[in-house]
Formats: sequence, C-alpha cells, structure tokens
Amino acid sequence: MRRAVLICAAVLCAAAALGAGLWAGARSADAAVPASRVRLVLQWSPQAQFAGYYAALEQGFYRERGLDVEIIPGGPAVDSLAYLADGKAEFATAFLTGAITAAGGGAEIVDVCQVVNRSNLLLSAHRDKVKDRDDLDRARVTLWGSSFQSAYIGFFETAGVKPRILPQYYSVNLFLLGGADACAAMEYNEYETIVQSGVDPDELTVFSMQKNGFGFPEDGVYTTARNAWRDPELCRAFAEATLEGWAYCRDHPDEALASVMGHARDAHVPTNSVHQRWMLDHILTAIYPAGTDAWEPGVLSRVDYERTRAVMIGEGLIGSAPSYDDFVLEGARSAP
Repeated sequence: MRRAVLICAAVLCAAAALGAGLWAGARSADAAVPASRVRLVLQWSPQAQFAGYYAALEQGFYRERGLDVEIIPGGPAVDSLAYLADGKAEFATAFLTGAITAAGGGAEIVDVCQVVNRSNLLLSAHRDKVKDRDDLDRARVTLWGSSFQSAYIGFFETAGVKPRILPQYYSVNLFLLGGADACAAMEYNEYETIVQSGVDPDELTVFSMQKNGFGFPEDGVYTTARNAWRDPELCRAFAEATLEGWAYCRDHPDEALASVMGHARDAHVPTNSVHQRWMLDHILTAIYPAGTDAWEPGVLSRVDYERTRAVMIGEGLIGSAPSYDDFVLEGARSAP
C-alpha cells in the first residue's frame, strides 16, 4: 500500500513539473515573440464614428492577432494622413476622397480596410430659403474643405446651380444663426446636431448626396505603401481585428456607447449619449449592408473607387490618382 502511495505521489510530482515546464515554456515563447506595436490615428475627436476601433482594442481583438495598438485621437489640429506620412502612426483613418486627394499629391498610401461604404453626406437647408435644387442658385452654402467637396460640387453641377460657397469649419453655428441658407452635414452627426438645437425637421430641406448619385465611400483605414509591402500580414490582421470590433459594436450597442462616452469624457469632448447613440446607429447602417445594398464590409469596390476618382479628376480637384490595384491592399479589393 505504501509503495502504491509513493508511486502516485511520484506521478503527481512529475505531472506538476511537466505542467510547470509547459507553462514556463509558453511564457518564454510569448516573451520571445512580443506583440507588434502599432499606432492608429483617427481623423477626428472621440465619437461613435470610431466605436469599432475602441471595441477592437478593449475586447482584445487586436491583441489576439499579435498587435499592441495605441489609438491617437484626431481633431482640428490633426491631419491623420500627414501623421501617416511623417511616421507618427502606422495606420490612419480618412475619407476616401481625402485619401485620393493625398495620393494624387504624391502620398504613397494604401487602403487596408474600407469601413464605411455608404455616403452619409447631406446638404441641409432652411426650407423658407431653399425648397428645391433650383433655389440653391446664388444661395449661401457652407462647405468643409476641398477633400469633402467633390460630392457637393458634382451635385451642384448636375443641378445647374451656382451657390455662393462659404467656409464651414467645424460647426453649423453660422447656419443655425441664419448666416447661411444651407450647410454640409453628415447624416450621423451634424444633421442630428441641428435637430437637437431645436430646429424642427419639417423646417429643413435635405438633399442626400447618396440619393442624388454622388454617394462615395467614406471612412477607410490606410497605411503607407512601404508598410503594406513590408508586412502585408500585419495589415490584414489589423483589418480583421478592426472589422471584428465593428461587429462587436453592432451586436453590443449599449456597451459600445458606454465605451465611446468614456473616451469622449477622457478627451473633454462636449457631447451627450443621445447624440452618440444616433451616430452609432447611423454609422452602422453605412458599414453593414441592408438587403438591397451590394457592398461587402471591409472591401472597397473597384467601381466605386474608379467613379470617385473620375469625378474628382473631372472637377479639377486632382490631376491624377493611383490605379485601383495600387491604391487598395489585395485583401480589401472587390472582384474586378
């Protein structure tokens, strides 16, 4: 009996030692292959427009793919694509039109993941000033900078109107105070801000760029061509984790909203949960296709890219731009 007990004890000790050895081996293996440290710079301050990136970080989706990610908030003083070019970040979010503008100017950047495939651009007008497209002729219209203007310029040219264009900068206050007849707005952001400010939707005339034939894809994730060439697997891992983060937001919207509000508070961004809920709900519809939509999440359509580039060149906003195959990482491309 005593001999049996000693044998069992020996077996248990050996198993424990083996387990400890395996654990130590696993720890040393983890230490030998540290996570790749990368920085993602956003094109604006913390808000629900970026909920998927926060979720991918906080739920460990980046870490699961061997990525140690730092998210750098954007804002008025941050040009996300300039951060990319200057080596201050390995990945950046940007509007497709902004990225094409930068590429047309010589920036060697690559679309790693096309997040927002449906346009959210609106033109919101005071109904007592603008009832239809013809009323936009000579109307005072505020627009953002050049990389956002392509859809609006195409819309105005097609309508045969020539508004008086004023700079919009970073708020819709001029419009709210009556200094402009119409203003640029995102469906998920400024439009709801206008309504929250006390303007009845019935007092507005709203033109959707998507419905008027100028709906271009918007937010994508970009890296430099050098990064994409040097480590395409890292780029694909980043894209996969990012899309998993957005899927988490779709499936857990309350948790995603709480995360966004936390980031906004930390950055001292003046906002509220009602506005951020509106933004989250609407940005998700631009990421995940409905039954009648043709896009695939994360993928930039060749047709959409070529159409956007052609419009921008035709308007004289850029002289040239890269080919689709040079601009889009292979895993983020649609079928020809």
